[in-house]
Amino acid sequence: MRDTTKGIVALILACVIWGLSPIFYKALSHVPPTEILAHRTGWSFVFFAGALAVQGRLSAIRHALFSGWKQTGVIALASAFISVNWFIFILSIQIGKATEASLGYYIFPLVVVLIGRFGFGERLGRAQWLSVALAALAVAVLTWGLGVAPWISLILATTFGLYSAIKKTLSVAPVVSVTCETLFFLPVGISILILRYGTGQSAFGHDLWDSSMLILSGPMTALPLILFSYAARRVSMATVGLLQYINPTLQFMCAVALFGEAFTLWHQIAFALIWVALIIFSISLIRQNRLA
Repeated sequence: MRDTTKGIVALILACVIWGLSPIFYKALSHVPPTEILAHRTGWSFVFFAGALAVQGRLSAIRHALFSGWKQTGVIALASAFISVNWFIFILSIQIGKATEASLGYYIFPLVVVLIGRFGFGERLGRAQWLSVALAALAVAVLTWGLGVAPWISLILATTFGLYSAIKKTLSVAPVVSVTCETLFFLPVGISILILRYGTGQSAFGHDLWDSSMLILSGPMTALPLILFSYAARRVSMATVGLLQYINPTLQFMCAVALFGEAFTLWHQIAFALIWVALIIFSISLIRQNRLA
């Protein structure tokens, strides 16, 4: 199997795991999102650190964290953004807002385009500006129709977009970087778990199913990130961008088909605008990639 084919298979697997993850977190709806986040972060760190230990690369963590205050600060900021993103995503599933979560990850590529333009001075073509305008119109329509802004969508898209921008400035290997990010949140996570365990409210250790699911949240977080890192080095950015839509599409299907969430006329109009924006954006990305 060629490297490119392996990369595509790895990317599809990563997107499928991400896309079906709402089913996993819905099964833990009775566990507070703060406790799930603490376990997700903690067991992810164990998984990543174990992977680095097997490769004999644990020293890379120390090197990444102590190579300078600037790099340490950037990793800490990345940790803050991804932690907020994870928490809001888990919360959205638990409160019946998985549809808004999927919309956030549909909007995310267009947020990245704006960050590239105003943060890194990248030039945008007319098609890309049109895509951004359609996404903004979709948010405006949903806000008008529902009487409230889709805050979950906006927070997820913005935090993940800023996280991606920060990662772009880091010269640290992907697995090492994510290990350091989970390490930064670890004290907060441990504090949450100690507090809940001390008050007798912890779900962990009282039920085998819940305990197993909470432990599994680590590999569920780590595995797709490793697959994505593997794929990103083997396939074109255009391919990465197009296949990424598998994730929010599966999340959307879970929300509407499995969880029975409301999909109003305003949702239909907003999603239609987003899908048109993404089609235009994808076509312009493919053309740009071919010209390059």
